[in-house]
Amino acid sequence: MSNVYRSSVQPRVLILYFSLSGQTRGLVNLFAAGLRSRGVSVTIEQIRPQEKIGFPLGSILRTLIMMLRTFFRARVPILPPSRCCFTGYDLIVLAGPTWSYNPSGPVLSLLDRYGHDLFTDRRVLPLISCRGYYRWHNLVLNRSLRRFTDTVDESIIFCHPSPEPWSTIGVFLKAAGCRPERRAVLGTYYRHHGHSREQLLAIRDRGATIGQELVRRLVLTDAGHATGSSSPVGRPAHDR
Repeated sequence: MSNVYRSSVQPRVLILYFSLSGQTRGLVNLFAAGLRSRGVSVTIEQIRPQEKIGFPLGSILRTLIMMLRTFFRARVPILPPSRCCFTGYDLIVLAGPTWSYNPSGPVLSLLDRYGHDLFTDRRVLPLISCRGYYRWHNLVLNRSLRRFTDTVDESIIFCHPSPEPWSTIGVFLKAAGCRPERRAVLGTYYRHHGHSREQLLAIRDRGATIGQELVRRLVLTDAGHATGSSSPVGRPAHDR
């Protein structure tokens, strides 16, 4: 008979995400699939603006205005998250795209209005979908999260595979309603909008790896309680 103590409780992960063009949504769904393949319970919550933002935006002028607003970190008002988001989780993933070097307006609103209740003393993993210019976004996001918790994991960052500056030009034209991948010169450098198949497979594998680590931690935590020893890092006791 095995002496290994097995937990009857699943690790719980909350994924909060905003996606405009669908790129972050694709990463989130595959990341969640990887987590679930290791027995993790996953709750996915989309951050929803109060007024729907369409994609593509429809014109070059509208795209320029949005880029300017987001460069100065204009907030986009959002609907309240579901009540289930405020219960206990072993890990919270905060995912979203880079907008003009910054976190998106809906993500910034979430941090402003609900950051304290969602993230205080939680383990948080940022996930970023971007072109190539993500460093300022990552810095701003990490600084914001550390107002609430000291446990912020190293960010998972997936850049679009097209090289810069073609990626930025291509995304801009795509947002404006054009098809840059079909243009004679630009299409040579910008062949596909969004993430590659290899990247999508990689994010699923990353989810499976993190899921396995969460299961291992929870088993050790429960085993510590069963033997009367002190608890390793895990879900706070009041959330179990």
